[in-house]
Amino acid sequence: MLVTGATGRIGRLVIDRLLDAGVPVRALTRRPGRAVTLPAEVEVFTGDLTVPGSLDPALRGAGAVFLVWTAPPRTAAAVVERLAAQVRRVVFLSSPHQTPHPFFRQPNPMATLHAGIERLIAATGLESTVIRPGMLASNALAWWAPVIRAGEAVRWPYGAAETAPVDDRDVAAVAARTLWQDGHAGADYVLTGPESLTQAAQVAVIADALGRRIVFGEMAPDEFRRVSEGTAPSAAVDMLLAAWSAAVGQPAYLTTAVADILGTAPRTFRRWAADHVTAFRR
Repeated sequence: MLVTGATGRIGRLVIDRLLDAGVPVRALTRRPGRAVTLPAEVEVFTGDLTVPGSLDPALRGAGAVFLVWTAPPRTAAAVVERLAAQVRRVVFLSSPHQTPHPFFRQPNPMATLHAGIERLIAATGLESTVIRPGMLASNALAWWAPVIRAGEAVRWPYGAAETAPVDDRDVAAVAARTLWQDGHAGADYVLTGPESLTQAAQVAVIADALGRRIVFGEMAPDEFRRVSEGTAPSAAVDMLLAAWSAAVGQPAYLTTAVADILGTAPRTFRRWAADHVTAFRR
């Protein structure tokens, strides 16, 4: 199995789950220096999605590919063509842009990119599975951990917006299972956590894990745009704000896909917070 995005937060976990299942693993990375953190039994290849020919050595002899698209779209068609020529199965990490819930129906450049790649894959006749995680629990590390570690209040827009954070480990386990197990060809899975929580409630869950109070304060959208300048593309910021605004007063979209595929209930956000509590400590 070839894992692209092998040193990213999902790809790295997919590698672990495949190894746990006794499946031989190849890892594709643009930065070989980061691959030193991978287990010794992983076969590492250097390649770049923007240079389709660089993928050929890693694809030769591979049976399936976990595809994480982290590049501009211009080479997507050439990459998918190479996959179709050399492997039997692809599992694509996409987004829930088709989900009938206001949170996921906002204009989103990433969703447009994902939809285009899905069409390319479908046109090849490859045995394919699309997995669509909703809001990842690990987003809390980037969004809130720095101020919580500093002992400051969390100020954030649309605290009443509800999402269903899905644990990255559950996403990776589903990806690994659909890579090595038959029966998922043509499947399309939206992955969510088991419960709908407001953003303010998620911060409260982290506070409980830490055993201390964390003040949550509402931030105006325009202020969020200002503080996000230089750290995230403006289109992504606008998409998040629109999605959170649309989610206020709406229970989050929930699925049973994680439990259906793995046979175990998805991890709760409380479990995720307890397992990552050190990231929020001073």
